[in-house]
Amino acid sequence: MKILLFGAAGKVGSVLRPKLEEAGHEVTGVERGDKPKYKGKDAAIDFTRPDSVRSNVESCLRAGVPCVVGTTGLGPGDLAALDTLAREQGIACVVAPNFAVGAVLMMRFAAEAARYLPSAEIVELHDEHKVDAPSGTARATAEAMGVDVPIHSVRLPGLVAHQEVLLGGPGQLLTIRHDTISREAFVPGVLFALEKLPDLPPGVAVGLEGLLE
Repeated sequence: MKILLFGAAGKVGSVLRPKLEEAGHEVTGVERGDKPKYKGKDAAIDFTRPDSVRSNVESCLRAGVPCVVGTTGLGPGDLAALDTLAREQGIACVVAPNFAVGAVLMMRFAAEAARYLPSAEIVELHDEHKVDAPSGTARATAEAMGVDVPIHSVRLPGLVAHQEVLLGGPGQLLTIRHDTISREAFVPGVLFALEKLPDLPPGVAVGLEGLLE
């Protein structure tokens, strides 16, 4: 594929770009202030910031370029607007709060556990430069659990991306935890989403878990 990579010089993008090229993709990096050329591109990937992701994705969709989005911070209104635009253009867009397969499984296990232990809290920990809090993964986990789950956000140097879900019951505590110790954990999920992208129906698909079924 010929791919536009928004945020190619960022923490995730700098890890992702060489892996995409190793997989045989042709990658054009896009940074803030660049004016990308959309013609002839097969897909776009966005790992940027919450304040720029929507405009990046809208520009791609208007140009007929399907997208894979790993930037968190898109709210329900943003997703609805992007879904409408993608459907109008007849192309797909995958938006996932986390592309690490282990994190997706953690969310699934937490949703299952909440059926039996509804008293729960989430602690998410990220590096000090992460802008949004709570994280997209934490918000998606709480939504999947279907109960009112308090979320605690920690921002400290030395962290990458970590989350634990604590579920309590009489005389017991269940902890479900996932640790991303390297951003290479996101690469297989992004490659998988790219592989599935041409076969997805028009619109926004939220979460990697739906593609894993």
